[in-house]
Order: sequence, then structure tokens, then C-alpha cells
Amino acid sequence: MALYQNEACIKPSVHVAFDFVHEPGRPAPFSGIYRCEVCRHEIVSTAGQPLPPQNHAQHPSDSPVRWRMVVYAEHNK
Repeated sequence: MALYQNEACIKPSVHVAFDFVHEPGRPAPFSGIYRCEVCRHEIVSTAGQPLPPQNHAQHPSDSPVRWRMVVYAEHNK
């Protein structure tokens, strides 16, 4: 589970980035923390970089790796 110390640095959001599940090896559409829907392993990924592959960690079942964003890294423009 992603943790934080200073609540002033994080806020709730309904951004569309949280709505999608992504396949391993695909480019991350947004920068942030992603969690595997099966094993709950969390990783940090930068937009445009490939999400970790199917064999990133041991899974408790034969279910495929599926990444979902849990923390969106908002960039100041």
C-alpha cells in the first residue's frame, strides 16, 4: 500500500488515470505509482516508459499481471 507522511502533499482525485488497468510491458500513460491487481506489488513508473513485464514477481495464481495506477504524479506546468 502506498504511504505518505505529509497530507498537504497529496489530495483525493477522480482523474481518469485511475480508471484503467494496463498490461505489462506497455508504456505507462501517466507517471506515478502502479499496483498489480493480482499480487498487489507496487512500482513507480514514468509516463512513456514500459510497465514491468509479466515475470516481475511471483504471483499467488496463474492470473496475468495487470497494472492500475494508485498515485498520480501531478506535474506543475
